[in-house]
Amino acid sequence: MQTEKVVNHIVDWLKDYATKARVNGFVIGISGGIDSAVTSTLCAKTGLDLLCIEMPIHQAASHVTRAQEHIAQLKKRFPNVSDSRVDLTPVFEEFKTEVSLDGKQETVDMALANTRARLRMTTLYYHAGLLGLLVAGTGNKVEDFGVGFFTKYGDGGVDLSPIADLLKSEVYKIGDYLEVPESIMNAAPSDGLFGDARSDEDQIGASYPELEWAMQMKDEGKTADDFTGRQREAFEIFTSYNTRNQHKMIPIPVCEIPKDLR
Repeated sequence: MQTEKVVNHIVDWLKDYATKARVNGFVIGISGGIDSAVTSTLCAKTGLDLLCIEMPIHQAASHVTRAQEHIAQLKKRFPNVSDSRVDLTPVFEEFKTEVSLDGKQETVDMALANTRARLRMTTLYYHAGLLGLLVAGTGNKVEDFGVGFFTKYGDGGVDLSPIADLLKSEVYKIGDYLEVPESIMNAAPSDGLFGDARSDEDQIGASYPELEWAMQMKDEGKTADDFTGRQREAFEIFTSYNTRNQHKMIPIPVCEIPKDLR
């Protein structure tokens, strides 16, 4: 990958899109992870306004520390960057008092995790509307189009996706080029939706290098029968996520009414 040229291409694309949309810049949620760090730095390089928002909900201390380190670095490097902190923990706790928490604990936990992401999306769009900004998405190609590892209308609810055509490994290459803090570069990827230290790999059951490999194999028309051992296991994990999360990756189905019924 021609890293510098890719970076310049994305920055130009962001600037051009924002100019045509007649907005002032971008707003992005900062999680302390590599994807939001790279995306926010790319947005900052446009020279347009960039609002970085921390939105903790019972967040792990390590995530908070990394997010704050990154924001401080961005503000030092780019005069167009500002930041805000919106503690959504009280909102989340109040929400829980108004809904039923009955059901299998695993199901309840997942529904609440997705609720965290949707509260954050609402917060980003509030500020976007207030300040004339676009919500920049942080999903990469493996998450958005491989395994669907994002929350529908949560972190998947964005105006534009600057890094969605980049594999996770490519995001790290760009992160290194953009001088993203080492603490973020070295941290295990995590969605941070459960308030603990579990990583993406813990949840999915496969690492990003394995998922990238499986994604490539699927594109080449391979099936599980072509592999054995751990390769087969990783391929089946990828295929399972890819199949059941298609509803996140395709346009919303529309029931078209036949002309003879109108």
